[in-house]
Amino acid sequence: MRQFSTHQLLSLLDKHGPPCISLYQYTHRHHPDSLQDPIRYRNLLREMEGSLRQKYEKREVRSLLEKFQPLSHDGEFWNHRTDGLAMLAAPDMFEVFELQRPVQENLIVADTFYLKPLLRVSQSADRYQLLCLSRDRAQLYEGNRDALDPVELIDTPSTLTEALGTELTDQHRSVRSAAGQTPIYHGVGQKKEEVDRDRDRFFRAVDRGVMEHHSKPTGLPLMLVALKEYHTPFRNLSRNPHLLSMGVDVDPGAIGLDELRKLAWEQMEPLYLERLALLVREFEIAKAHDLGYDDLAEVAGAAVAGRVENLLVEADRQIPGRVDPHTGRIERGVLNDPEVGDVLSDLAGLVLRMKGQVVIVPRQRMPTDTGVAATCRF
Repeated sequence: MRQFSTHQLLSLLDKHGPPCISLYQYTHRHHPDSLQDPIRYRNLLREMEGSLRQKYEKREVRSLLEKFQPLSHDGEFWNHRTDGLAMLAAPDMFEVFELQRPVQENLIVADTFYLKPLLRVSQSADRYQLLCLSRDRAQLYEGNRDALDPVELIDTPSTLTEALGTELTDQHRSVRSAAGQTPIYHGVGQKKEEVDRDRDRFFRAVDRGVMEHHSKPTGLPLMLVALKEYHTPFRNLSRNPHLLSMGVDVDPGAIGLDELRKLAWEQMEPLYLERLALLVREFEIAKAHDLGYDDLAEVAGAAVAGRVENLLVEADRQIPGRVDPHTGRIERGVLNDPEVGDVLSDLAGLVLRMKGQVVIVPRQRMPTDTGVAATCRF
């Protein structure tokens, strides 16, 4: 799965020449349900062509469609889907993102990207990462309450030999053990301390790579999954501020992904609920001191002025229209208008640009009925 960060989201908020095409599709992980996905995709492309032809010349329409069409009959692509798919295209770019939760099928052709589903992916409070670790192997996963998927490691070793290469001690090269049994060390001068030294060097390399290339870009909490004997050595040397104090004491290679997700969510859910409750309390206190807003116009004005510190946005709600990024004026519209996006998406983008925090919240945990709750700095 391709890792998605707030930095990438901010780059999508940069101005791109219209038309900005945002295609979202519900997809399926398993056969035979996945067979319908390319068919639905081709239907969306026909809808896209019709929307583009309302305003753009045939040559421009053809150029934009050519970005999407190669995937229409790409069997390998459609056989390896997650729960949702996002495709964003403009004359100067084309991006594809896999989503870990289903999305409403949607096609919007406007002068800005419709980013709310991606905002939910990148800003949801239930996201986390798992570092599955053994003495000589590492694998990173990203998940939420519903899904868990492997993440391709960036500049981070996945095996001990990849980390140490020819620097691996002769003592460690001589270790032999059956699966699940205690390693046997043999040969002159071969000690467990030497093998542990290699293990610690591997752990340091993994910790450094995960921190720099995964934890820092995403800001996600990181949970360690490993046999109990490896938790203390790894925590003693880790410098990752996102590493949680709790973890899962299990051999990650001995259980399936769904069981691993359930064990992780048992640990994460209390933190998730605590974080949401704290954000709601902060909003309520701010509102009592005239620093909390749930009126769309007031939130828009505060966002443009850079006053919003935290913005809670209702997860599955859309308010057709757009927000002027200079004045904060809200212009209402209808969603099938090719130049109209979503007011909530625009507000979230404004807050992120001004270094505020955006959190996408399920409807049942929103403290307001307007779709937004903003806590202001001043």
